Amino acid sequence: MQKPAAEEKTPRKKREGQHNRARRRGMPTHIVEHHLAICPDCDLRLGGISLARCREVIDVPPPSLVQITEHRIFKGWCAGCQKWHEAPVDLHVEVLGQGRIGVRLVSMIAYLRTSLRLPLRQIRELLYTLHGFEISLGEIVEVLHRINAHAQPVLDALLTEIRVSPAVQADETGWREDGSNGYIWSVSTPTIRYYEYHHSRAGEVIKKLIGDDFEGVLGSDFYAGYNIHQGLHQRCWVHFLRDIHDLKKLHPDHAELWQWAKQVKQLYERAKAAPAPDPQLPIAKQHAQRVALQHAFEQELWQVCAPFAQTQTLMHTLCERVERFLPELFVFVAYPGVPSDNNLAERSVRPLVIARKISGGTRSPKGSSTRMGLASLFGTWVAQGLHPFHQCLALLTTKFSLAQV
Repeated sequence: MQKPAAEEKTPRKKREGQHNRARRRGMPTHIVEHHLAICPDCDLRLGGISLARCREVIDVPPPSLVQITEHRIFKGWCAGCQKWHEAPVDLHVEVLGQGRIGVRLVSMIAYLRTSLRLPLRQIRELLYTLHGFEISLGEIVEVLHRINAHAQPVLDALLTEIRVSPAVQADETGWREDGSNGYIWSVSTPTIRYYEYHHSRAGEVIKKLIGDDFEGVLGSDFYAGYNIHQGLHQRCWVHFLRDIHDLKKLHPDHAELWQWAKQVKQLYERAKAAPAPDPQLPIAKQHAQRVALQHAFEQELWQVCAPFAQTQTLMHTLCERVERFLPELFVFVAYPGVPSDNNLAERSVRPLVIARKISGGTRSPKGSSTRMGLASLFGTWVAQGLHPFHQCLALLTTKFSLAQV
């Protein structure tokens, strides 16, 4: 019996250049040389001594105990003024307010709590095990409150910048405060994250966050609470396409549904790939062309969906959603900087969703305010490519006239 001819194997795709590099050795901080002068076999003196090989060992130094500095402030009596005078002391670069914990240790606690999402008891255990520092849970909580109070001017500035941004994405997720259900509201831009806790999920919250004078484009999902916004609004296509996909999974043999879904998806992809206007045209004419293209896509989508709206077909609900939100589906065509999805907002609330699963929420309004404030600061630093520990340390050594410390 003749063996079948072997199939030709396609050559393996080469990896990109940056993935083919070997791991580079780090710059040594300590060098230990191992010499051998006598032959271990015949006891003759060795000649031609040269470097044979190097072996790299990476470790951390033994954890250091906390440093406790006692500032002794002396005073003196003035015979002219008839009062005591103390030596002037300015410790704002060493400690926050009137507390006893230095700024580096404070930044470390905030980093462990916010970025690494460690529970308070684990933070206390880590500080005692590695650094021999005993601290109560209440003092850890108070340290976090002090950071939030000190950073209030920065948080106010973040919210102000959000309100003047050309495009903002919003989302909300559940949170518990003292056993009661509430919601984290998030407003984000590519470089800013801002969170607030509210008991309500009503649309008045988003109106309060972005302000009455917001002139940018609000990006959101199809939750009815966002309907209160009367300005430019981009609804999330990822949510819409996901609902279509779920409907297709429920009805894999419905040819009409699958054909409709294919038309909607192709229309969306064409809108994403729509060519930009001639850059030589004036800005106003370029914008007018984009708006005209937006309206053209809206009309085309409605032509696809109109036959099924207000009917008993499987896709009638999604088509009626298109009818209701049609002016808010292709805003990204008219405004190039606006994304067609709400993925940024979804990713922005993810760290707090994980924190909720670990801690279960907060116990007081002050705790919720601090948790949201620190999440806003650390989330913004990460979004800007900055290291949150170093930024927190820099923040704590900066004086703000409005800070209540």
